[in-house]
Amino acid sequence: MRSTASVVFAGPASPGLTLSPLRRGRADPCYRDDVDGAIWRTSLMRTGPVTARISRSATDTVDCESWGAGAAEFTDTLPALLGAADDAAGFVPAEPTIAKAHRRVPHLRLGRTGRVLEALVPAILEQRVYGKDARRAWRTLVTEYGAPAPGPAPAGMRVPPTADAWKRVPSWKFHLANVDPGRARTVVGCAQRADAVERLVQRSPEAARAALMSLPGVGIWTAAETAQRAFGDADALSIGDYHLAKMVGWSLLGRPIDDGQMIELLAPLAPHRHRAVRLLEASGMAVNPRFGPRMALPNLAEL
Repeated sequence: MRSTASVVFAGPASPGLTLSPLRRGRADPCYRDDVDGAIWRTSLMRTGPVTARISRSATDTVDCESWGAGAAEFTDTLPALLGAADDAAGFVPAEPTIAKAHRRVPHLRLGRTGRVLEALVPAILEQRVYGKDARRAWRTLVTEYGAPAPGPAPAGMRVPPTADAWKRVPSWKFHLANVDPGRARTVVGCAQRADAVERLVQRSPEAARAALMSLPGVGIWTAAETAQRAFGDADALSIGDYHLAKMVGWSLLGRPIDDGQMIELLAPLAPHRHRAVRLLEASGMAVNPRFGPRMALPNLAEL
């Protein structure tokens, strides 16, 4: 099945800014940037797998061509994915740096995929480990347990695994992917509750985050990272992130701060705290100095 759609915005379209948080590293088998600026993305919709090619055809217009059993459903949800439903009403930041970032990228939109498990599993893999290690785990597991991307997808692209596929990943395969038993149990446990997890799109973002945190192994950081992508939650602040509070502190105050101080600092921006963070990142105004070398990544497969 093939489907096409276009979305016209009231202002500049910026699919790259909106979709970039969905990419899990440069070699993500579910996301590729084409040389002509188009974005290739795969997803597992309720109706089946899909490969989509998303490109900007005019300053205010984004086109999409998709293939696979889930193609029609994907194009139906394209406006939400691209942030057409994002509501920034009431967001008038008084903090000077965030206000400047907002002026620099006023067209930043927060998209929502509506696919909860797809956002939740990579967030679990990213718990308490370096990003490079988590991205490698995601790439390894999706390549083995995901299906080939339908249509004319670039070589090597895969569709994210089904909930049943995640449930069948043996412990030793998680181990070889450098995923510790705790994270592996959480992935499998969430896959076992996939039907209930996917129904969270029917709740408010705040209620959905609370429900996610009721799942064993899913805390406030994982719930926020999932809500940002699946629900387009503008207030889902990633509390507990190793870098975020420091980045916010350096960017706004010229010094590092901790989570408690970040929460207090960004409180006036609720319910748009995640939007403020994305603006800092997308505008290039985020400051996060690095001091000293990174620690070597532990290889669980050699232990």
